[in-house]
Amino acid sequence: MFKAPRGTTDTLPEEQPYWRYIEETALEVCRLYGFKRINTPAFEEAGLFQRSVGEGTDIVNKEMYIFRDRSDNEMALRPEGTAPVCRAYLEHGMDNLPQPVKLFYFADIFRYERPQAGRYRQHHQFGCEAIGDPSPVLDAEIIYMALSFFGALGLTDFLLQVNSIGCKKCRPGHLKKLIEYYRPLKEQLCTDCLVRLEKNPLRLLDCKKPACQAAAETAPRSADYLCQECGQHFDSLQGYLTAMGIKFRLNHRLVRGLDYYTKTVFEIQPAEGGSQSAIGGGGRYDDLIAMIGGKPVPGIGFAVGLERIVLNLKTQSIKVPPAEAPAVFVACLGKDARAEAIRLSAALRGEGIPLMMSSGERSLKAQLRHANALGVKYAAIIGGDEMKAGTVMVRNMETGEQQETQPEELVALLKAGK
Repeated sequence: MFKAPRGTTDTLPEEQPYWRYIEETALEVCRLYGFKRINTPAFEEAGLFQRSVGEGTDIVNKEMYIFRDRSDNEMALRPEGTAPVCRAYLEHGMDNLPQPVKLFYFADIFRYERPQAGRYRQHHQFGCEAIGDPSPVLDAEIIYMALSFFGALGLTDFLLQVNSIGCKKCRPGHLKKLIEYYRPLKEQLCTDCLVRLEKNPLRLLDCKKPACQAAAETAPRSADYLCQECGQHFDSLQGYLTAMGIKFRLNHRLVRGLDYYTKTVFEIQPAEGGSQSAIGGGGRYDDLIAMIGGKPVPGIGFAVGLERIVLNLKTQSIKVPPAEAPAVFVACLGKDARAEAIRLSAALRGEGIPLMMSSGERSLKAQLRHANALGVKYAAIIGGDEMKAGTVMVRNMETGEQQETQPEELVALLKAGK
């Protein structure tokens, strides 16, 4: 028997109310902040991610699903959402629009990583990107928007962590100090970090292995090596967050897992969780569009994992609106009655009334049992007597009361809910 591939999961009907609740909340938050939806392909040229995400990252080195198509082009399933949005920004001339261009997306994300709670090899993200403005005011707005989204969902008790990792002017000084610090510690580093030390030292701070985390705790801090521009940007951001009443914690180990980040990076975690329980994060990527072939255009964004949010909604016992049950179950007895039931069902659906119609040759008792299991309030019953009289018998499934009515009157009765 076939099963879902390891690291994937089916979202069954009973789980769908959580997803609908999250998506509807996200749509309303985006409306309030002036973001417009964009959809990008599930796969892109692999080079888009290799160039932007970075050759020294786990995503590129270990986690991308790469394949060659029938034209022998190297393609990759989308491992993150920002680079495709920036590619679309360039390809469709969005730099000619009023800046910043504010875009949001819902996207399937594919990473060959170890499955864990709320994170799968195919998972789902809601993300927002604001492209075309270098101001730290926009950083503060994006962070506030992310927090507003979680607040609108009813989630509480989460921690905002922020850091600045500088820019291409000041980061080399920090990287030099990192290398000097880590070289004497090589014996206690994991195999991956030994490679990072040579290829991508900043990623040393992002390792989740306990021994490597201990070493990172006392490593040189990026904030101590910021140039004047990055330092002023970070100071301004902290001032804006404080003025907005946003509590945050500085975390010098926070670098995020993507090479395109510059200056601001941030992450949102449950207060009782750790870095591997993060429910969202993001940062500024002022060099990304230049990396993929455009002129330098600043940008900042965030993304949240929908599976992780569902997990936290359940953990915090937040009730979401249930799926709407059909308003009525149309039951029938006999061949002639079935034709009338089909006609009645079509008429009711034409009036916007959701319903379920009986199929097969079950007894009326079995049909009503089915209606009760579906949670419908009414059953519309058509049998021989109703066919002769040109009427419909309506049964209130909650009280057991029945009344005979004309088919044209049934719509009003159902819409009134009486």
